[in-house]
Amino acid sequence: MKLVVGLGNPGKEYENTRHNIGFFMLDKLVEDNNFGIWKSKFNGLYVDCLINNEKVIFLKPQSYMNLSGEVVRKFVDFYKINIEDILIISDDLDLFVGNFRLRDKGSSGGHNGLKNIALHLGTEEYKRIKIGISNDKNIDTKDYVLGKFSKSDIDIYNELYNIISKIILDSFNNNFHDLMSKYNRKNR
Repeated sequence: MKLVVGLGNPGKEYENTRHNIGFFMLDKLVEDNNFGIWKSKFNGLYVDCLINNEKVIFLKPQSYMNLSGEVVRKFVDFYKINIEDILIISDDLDLFVGNFRLRDKGSSGGHNGLKNIALHLGTEEYKRIKIGISNDKNIDTKDYVLGKFSKSDIDIYNELYNIISKIILDSFNNNFHDLMSKYNRKNR
C-alpha cells in the first residue's frame, strides 16, 4: 500500500497560496486520472484507489500545515503503511518557482509541516517531492508562504504538474533513487 500526501492548509482563504502547492498537485492528479472522490477520515481528505493492483491513498491533511504529522500518523497506523511507502509533496522556499527536488530523507529545512511529520513518524527518512515557491526576503516568511500565486506562477505550476504527476505515478513502479537520479539531474 502506498500513501501520497500533499501538504497545505484547509479552507477557502488558503486556496491558491504558495504553502498549498501539495494540495494543488494532488487535486489535479486525482481529477485528471479519475482516481475517485475525496472522502473524510482522521481529519484528512483522502482518495483510495488501485493502481497496478496496489492500493494507493492520496491524502490532504486538514489539520493545518503545522499539525500535518498527526493526520499522516493516523493513516499510517490505521492502514499499516510502511514508512518507505510514503511520499510527501510540499513547498520549498529555497527552490525557485518551477523547480523541484526529490529527496529520500533529510531535515525539514525549517518547513513546519515536514518537521511535524518527522516528529510523528519518528524519522526523517521518508520520501518527498519539494516544489519551489521561491522566497521574497522583503516579505515576512509567514505572509509570503500564505500569499496567493501570481498568474504567471499558476501557469508555471500547471506546466510543472506534467512532470510532478509523472514522478508520482512512476514512484509506484520504480526505485526512488533511480527517480532522484533521473529527475534531479534534469532540474538544475
